[in-house]
Amino acid sequence: MSNLGLIDIGGTSIKFAVMKDNELKKMEPVKTPKTIEEFYGDLTKKVQQMKFEYQIVGVGISSPGAVNKKSGVIEGASAIPYIHNFEIQQELVKRFELPVSIENDANCAALAELDSGAGKNVDSLLFLIIGTGVGGSVIINHKIWHGAHLFGGEFGFTLSDNEKTLSNLGTSVGVAERYNLNSSPVTNYSGKEVFDLAAKGDSRAQKEIRTMYYALAKGIYNLQYSFDPELIVLGGAVSNNPDLIPNIDTEIKQIRDIVKIASIEPKVVPCKFTDEANLRGAAVDFIQTYSVD
Repeated sequence: MSNLGLIDIGGTSIKFAVMKDNELKKMEPVKTPKTIEEFYGDLTKKVQQMKFEYQIVGVGISSPGAVNKKSGVIEGASAIPYIHNFEIQQELVKRFELPVSIENDANCAALAELDSGAGKNVDSLLFLIIGTGVGGSVIINHKIWHGAHLFGGEFGFTLSDNEKTLSNLGTSVGVAERYNLNSSPVTNYSGKEVFDLAAKGDSRAQKEIRTMYYALAKGIYNLQYSFDPELIVLGGAVSNNPDLIPNIDTEIKQIRDIVKIASIEPKVVPCKFTDEANLRGAAVDFIQTYSVD
């Protein structure tokens, strides 16, 4: 495969790498600029370096926001307001003098897992990123399904119990919020600290964590019977918790015991890639966009 320049735009930093012989050659990241002019300057400088050192043939970019692949516009909103709602892809093509592809960061992470990670042997998968909220991606026949309004994979908006969303109930952030609000006096524990309390036998902490596992299990069960993917991959910091998937599987089994007609058991696995996922997926997206080898 020809060498590709890769950029991962984040709210606090921007990462750079070159994909050479299917391996990432990482470069020094930069702090995310405050203005579009600085943004253009930093990216163009790095791409020029990539062109000189690696003779790259194009640039794949992972970005926050709802990326419209047809228009080259990053719609929606993010922590970097100046990248949104204009034809940014075309502007970068002019500055880099190279082909450019842009895809949403969650979709890039999913593509990385599909290409050479947890989903490398399947054609369809759902990818759930469990962080402050729940985001994700839908891949069908090796392609991202963006949806009619670019909301494909926004699983966190789905309703769970008591008119609460999956993002409300299915995250460690939600666990901490519920625990703290129901404490007297009100506490300020983090999600990790509530998990530590549960491990020490705190029954309220254990209850809130069970609520999280059940919400995720219910969401995954519903997604399995909506899309029927071969695999469901979990990402985000909480995916490193060895108790996560066994507890979700236990809750799914209880759901399936109640819904007797539910013959399919969702196959849930942790992601393979963490910090490299967005960069690797940006390379996959570039190859799909321009049909290059």
